[in-house]
Amino acid sequence: MGAQERLGELLEPAAAALLTVECQRGVVGPDSALPELAQEARSSGALTNVARLVAAAHDAGVQVLHAVAERRPDGRGANRNARLFRAAERLPVQQLSGSTAVRIADPVPVADEDLIVRRLHGLSPIAGTDVDALLRNLGCRTLIVTGVSANVAIPNAVFDAVNLGYAAVVPADAIAGVPPEYTPAMVRHTLALVATVTATDEVLACWKRPHRPR
Repeated sequence: MGAQERLGELLEPAAAALLTVECQRGVVGPDSALPELAQEARSSGALTNVARLVAAAHDAGVQVLHAVAERRPDGRGANRNARLFRAAERLPVQQLSGSTAVRIADPVPVADEDLIVRRLHGLSPIAGTDVDALLRNLGCRTLIVTGVSANVAIPNAVFDAVNLGYAAVVPADAIAGVPPEYTPAMVRHTLALVATVTATDEVLACWKRPHRPR
């Protein structure tokens, strides 16, 4: 069996789900709290590729989940045990629950059947959230991980997915981090050891083939 055939098996729509990580206005939008990351997500084409993958997932019947990081206005329940969290508290744009900052950013489409999973704590889009239970209830075996950042949340999501028994797939051109050269290094030296690394066009090609309905 060739590499594309193996990828096709992993991405069978009835058993796969697509996760977008922190593709929210306050992170990758024009008024981001992290403008350097937002610029890299857009200029690299990663955010455009996330949008392409989401649209194709909708067409192919693949479940889409959007992982959103947010905090209460009073900060109750949020982590303060790392420099990253303390720095986030001082940023001019806060990811407050119910605000425009935690809405999914353009051009990523959101359909009625998409699941939005919000977290008030931690670094991972999976650990301590509903993602695992939702995936198991949906019969998913493969999780495609996209979004930001390659520095923190993306590797957390991949490691958690693998530890929970899922096959992780990472379209390397649909994730972003800073500085720009860090992302390919993370993919090559870390994510490729535990996930199937691919590209957006390869995923889209698999979903254009005939497949079993969910």
